[in-house]
Amino acid sequence: MERDQAVAKLRKLEGHDLRELAGKYQVTVWRGDKKNKGWAGHVLERYLGLPINSAQSPNFGSWELKIVPLKRNSRGDLQVKETMAITMIDAYNVLQTPFEQSHLFSKLRKAVVCARVFESQKDERSLLARVSTFNLDDPKILNQVKADYELVRATIATKGFDALTGAMGVLVQPRTKGPGHGSKSRAFYARTRFVATILGL
Repeated sequence: MERDQAVAKLRKLEGHDLRELAGKYQVTVWRGDKKNKGWAGHVLERYLGLPINSAQSPNFGSWELKIVPLKRNSRGDLQVKETMAITMIDAYNVLQTPFEQSHLFSKLRKAVVCARVFESQKDERSLLARVSTFNLDDPKILNQVKADYELVRATIATKGFDALTGAMGVLVQPRTKGPGHGSKSRAFYARTRFVATILGL
């Protein structure tokens, strides 16, 4: 499916409750007391008629689908709730790969980012609030994301993979991903203000 087709189809869901659609598309949200954290993204993938996918290449061939939660602040306005995972960091691959050929670049250069409203940990209801496209075509943003990537490359080369920390990066940070605080795996995450820019908030 081409990105424009997918965006047009996804925008028909704006204002709809994804939790209701989870039942329709047989996506498990809770199994006992364990939540499927990716349930909302799985709902959108099923809605678009595509298999659930977590591979490193863009999940629709030429473009990438992401979903992020929003929360209401004290004034009742919607704001980004948390950072957005972009792609895993493989130390060998990052060292060998210039930014323009990287998984980070390919996932951000043609993305569709959907925002859902987070109401509670129970996720009994979650409205799809916004569907945005993002192309990494603003030179200032492009140059900063590239600088963040190159900082990660340089750190791996000079100090090692374990020296990567979430304090690094202006727009994109390298952070632990996986269960527990002792996790050794790392991923590139878009900081909340970058996610807000992507969504036009």
